[in-house]
Amino acid sequence: MSSLILLRPSPVAVAVAATPTTGGVPLTPTFTSAAPPRQKPSPPSKRSTKTNSNHIIPITPPTPSPSTTSTTEGSNSSSVPLKKVLVPIGYGTEEMEAVILIHVLRQAGADVTVASVEPQLQVEAAKGTKLVADTSIEACSDQIFDLVVLPGGMPGSVRLRDCEVLQKITCKQAEENRLYGAICAAPAITLLPWGLLRRKKTTCHPAFFDKLPTFWAVKSNLQVSGGLTTSRGPGTTYEFALSLAEQLFGESVAKDIAGLLFMRTADDNAVKKEFNKVEWSVDHHAPSVLVPVAHGSEEIEVVTLIDILRRAKANVIVASIEKTHEVLASKGTKIVADVLISDAQESSHDLIILPGGTAGTERLSKSRILKKLLKEQNSAGRIYGAICSSLSILHKQGLLKNKRAAAHSSIIDKAEDEAINGAAVVIDGKLITSEGLSTVTDFALAVVNKLFGNGRARSVAEGLVFEYPNS
Repeated sequence: MSSLILLRPSPVAVAVAATPTTGGVPLTPTFTSAAPPRQKPSPPSKRSTKTNSNHIIPITPPTPSPSTTSTTEGSNSSSVPLKKVLVPIGYGTEEMEAVILIHVLRQAGADVTVASVEPQLQVEAAKGTKLVADTSIEACSDQIFDLVVLPGGMPGSVRLRDCEVLQKITCKQAEENRLYGAICAAPAITLLPWGLLRRKKTTCHPAFFDKLPTFWAVKSNLQVSGGLTTSRGPGTTYEFALSLAEQLFGESVAKDIAGLLFMRTADDNAVKKEFNKVEWSVDHHAPSVLVPVAHGSEEIEVVTLIDILRRAKANVIVASIEKTHEVLASKGTKIVADVLISDAQESSHDLIILPGGTAGTERLSKSRILKKLLKEQNSAGRIYGAICSSLSILHKQGLLKNKRAAAHSSIIDKAEDEAINGAAVVIDGKLITSEGLSTVTDFALAVVNKLFGNGRARSVAEGLVFEYPNS
């Protein structure tokens, strides 16, 4: 007898990219980290050479491997030099842009180094996400990178601009005809003062477009001009990152990754489908949204939820189910949660959203506190949702009975019922689900629509430079 109806996602390409790394280390996390208790962050001072004042203890990486990695399947060569990529971050960096770039380029096989331009490795991003860099920018000063790419955000782009070490690295990159790129505010706020936009067609976020040289400014989501690639904002970051992946690794790798990201085209089925429509009422207060995270959680999904829901003025609480606040996400991004799950259980939440990631889902499924919270959420008639593989957690707890849901392909075979049609986001009463990865933007905006209305969702999408669907 039918209890769960899954809406089948679009077909997914099989990845053939090389093993992704961080700082030359393969991304096979050991999860042996420690992190400090949560502290209220404040804007840091300008760049100095002080030691890590917050005493952040980065996650201990596995033993480094030789500086080569396997090529894609079918290649004639057994190994090739790693493609090295530098992604600098600072106070106020746009977290969606940084994390999508890191994920996509590591998925493509690049050795991505995330470097802090601040005195400490932990950086609070534009919408409050706390990220931990792999290293300091000073440690990168003598290295050669195949690509240097700057995320945007404010005041993050100013922090990058004022870092002399990063300026020297990026200017040398351009002088030696290696790839460099910037997105959102960074082309106008960071690269322009450095003189790196001369005779280059450039785009940027609409809010900063008037700062670009008029003759060379282009109103497009993506602009490639010689070795420089620029883009407009969080909503165009997938296109931006895939273009950079193609320039580094070729068109076939970029196409494979686009499939894995659930990138959709105008010919795809409807973005959102809703059944058993009900109002999501939260009694005239800022909705409390709990996002549990674990080692191996999918960083794109975690960070996109935080970013978009905080833009809409929701009270987003990121809770670690680990013994530490810091977690190592699926592609090696280090995220510091706001609280531990034991603290989050002291309050009720209007909405609980589970991010995906295979390893992260497995760890979330073992949390007794999270199971208890989900059971209480359902019993109280409050809202809950799941993205990607985390739908399996709800399925195991019987929270999908007689519900329609969009599921990640990894769990469709486990469902007993018929999988029908395709949709990026499915809402059934007070349940919301999504395929994951690139569709999480649609998911988060659908949550904003239900909680705050269509007007606010459209306004947030405009700030993201994301094409908001008409239906």
